[in-house]
Amino acid sequence: MPTSSTKKIFIIIIALNLSLQVLAQNNTGIPALLGIVGDTSDVTVKTQSGICLIGGGGDVPSAFKWMISRSGGGDVVVITASGNADYNKDIYELGGVNSVETLNITSHDLGDNDTIANIIRNAEMLFIAGGDQSRYMNFWRGTKTQEAINYLLNVKKVPVGGTSAGCAILSGIYYSGEEGSVISDEVLNNPYIPGVTLYNNDLLRAPFLQNVITDQHYLTRKREGRHISFMARIIKDWGIFPEGIAPNERTAVCIDENGSAVVFGDSKAYFIYSDEKNPPEKVIQGEPLEWICNKKALHVYEIQGSDTGAGNFSVADFDADKASGGIWYWWWAADDKLHKDIDVETHSR
Repeated sequence: MPTSSTKKIFIIIIALNLSLQVLAQNNTGIPALLGIVGDTSDVTVKTQSGICLIGGGGDVPSAFKWMISRSGGGDVVVITASGNADYNKDIYELGGVNSVETLNITSHDLGDNDTIANIIRNAEMLFIAGGDQSRYMNFWRGTKTQEAINYLLNVKKVPVGGTSAGCAILSGIYYSGEEGSVISDEVLNNPYIPGVTLYNNDLLRAPFLQNVITDQHYLTRKREGRHISFMARIIKDWGIFPEGIAPNERTAVCIDENGSAVVFGDSKAYFIYSDEKNPPEKVIQGEPLEWICNKKALHVYEIQGSDTGAGNFSVADFDADKASGGIWYWWWAADDKLHKDIDVETHSR
């Protein structure tokens, strides 16, 4: 039986071995590389497009498997701006890919680096980690990294996913959070508080998501109120009637090449439709949001996720008649609060 000293030596050896692996990975001369696992030789395989929106709060292995199934078994690139390579091991151990590497793109100069952009372009699957979406906006917008991601989304057509902050920037309209994260009570009370920083299609152009704003950690952090307040601002300020997609934590919305979405994971996801016939009644600086419309301001579809992928929703057109496996609600805002009712008529069809 090994002694306690032997165990300590064994642990030290393992730690040194891991450290040497990290050093070896970081001594490749590739800027921003945090590490790579698997076969470092590039492969060329057939891929299938898809978008994966994860609500943060933990991984959704079934959603990663969905992306891997569309990657053709090629090379996976994870991008971040917060210096963590944990996804290398997590994704690679799911099997079915040639390699996984993580790039930590922490400046505008790195975002505009040719080597980094080429690594992204050569990926057969891309995943944008969580963190702070304002860093992604500031470091990647207007760079070759932005161009490379959009190339994967629209030309090469590979599966692209993101969690939390990564999910936030995948929609065409996005909330940057650059002045700190706002909460529902604050924004329902005043949609024009300084922290509401919204941007319109100046970063990523994912298929079907140009008119969408996402939110994440949805039920856990009670973000429904702020999400519809963002949507009200978009209508008032830009004249755009947006849609919303919002997965809760440990939950993913996976959208195929036809714009058809299923929900993976432990919790729920929401699909929110705004209608030009039902604009918000009051979106004014310093006053509470009023969006009542006879208590039918926003039509909302809720799908409970599963390991095998639950429900179906057409993100391509937000057609209520194509939705299945979920529950329809009406949401409206009044008296500083968000209100919800089951849409009995649509639900009973």
